[in-house]
Amino acid sequence: MSKPRGEPRRKSKLLKHSSNHSQPSSDNSSDKTSLSINASKPVPQNNELKPGLYIIATPIGNARDISLRALDTLRIADVIVCEDTRVTSKLLAIHHITRPLMAYHEHNSELAGPKIINRLKRGEIVALVSDAGTPLISDPGFRLVQACAREKIYATHLPGASSVLTSLVLAGLPTDRFLFAGFPPNKAGKSLSFFENLKFVQATLIFLENPKRLVKSLNNMAHIFGPRDAAIGRELTKKFEEIRKGSLQELSDHYTLNGMPKGEVTIVISPPTTNEMATPKQDIDRLLKKVLAISSLKDAVSAVVKETGAPKRDVYTRALELKIQFK
Repeated sequence: MSKPRGEPRRKSKLLKHSSNHSQPSSDNSSDKTSLSINASKPVPQNNELKPGLYIIATPIGNARDISLRALDTLRIADVIVCEDTRVTSKLLAIHHITRPLMAYHEHNSELAGPKIINRLKRGEIVALVSDAGTPLISDPGFRLVQACAREKIYATHLPGASSVLTSLVLAGLPTDRFLFAGFPPNKAGKSLSFFENLKFVQATLIFLENPKRLVKSLNNMAHIFGPRDAAIGRELTKKFEEIRKGSLQELSDHYTLNGMPKGEVTIVISPPTTNEMATPKQDIDRLLKKVLAISSLKDAVSAVVKETGAPKRDVYTRALELKIQFK
């Protein structure tokens, strides 16, 4: 149906804004229709978007992996809080966005945090982004969310890219239960203890690691977790994206031979097998005898359960038997 004369054709602001970064292909009419429907509402103006903290996921490699809603919010934010202003400036330039930037990271969070909260109290719209991926994952942004909760300040999340979830999806390992454990400690002793505490967690494990420490971490993981299946993700969503799979030792051997990969990597490790979870009875007896000699029954049971992952009831029953034997 043709549009009545005298009524000007209006182009939604969302379509106007999105045209700078999203051009639907000419042979995909369904995408065009969907975009037109979703774009029927204009972009919220500064006085229409609720004041508060907007936690916005940014691309982890491909600059187009950011939502239209995220771009709209970045365009009208009073200030964009970011880890590194140089990194965020590049992303904003790609999408033709110019807004004030404010650095917020582990080294200045105590000083910058109160300033951000004061701006929020004044009714400003504050966008929080990380250098790449979803904010608050391995960064101090959670302190801002805590402060917002205390001060009853509105906070919301605009979801998007995440290296943790992308690597999990591509690893081909169980996804029904997983644990993100962040960066392993750098020192060898602490690293081994760190992995030891995760040995019996019945879930797929996900770590981030610096490429310079990758081989060292893989060796420590192989020592603690044994021949479990694993996957290394690097350059995720980029042209040379790679997911390398194998046992922990095979992956360690590969990077020892070929050198460290480029960029930060993710490590995904399969859950423990049934055989791993079944600690031999003699090992439990040995540990119980050792701990019972210096601790109470209750403390000894707790220590052995933590060490072995064995069922607490079984350990408690065996501890009682041993205590009676040695009376």
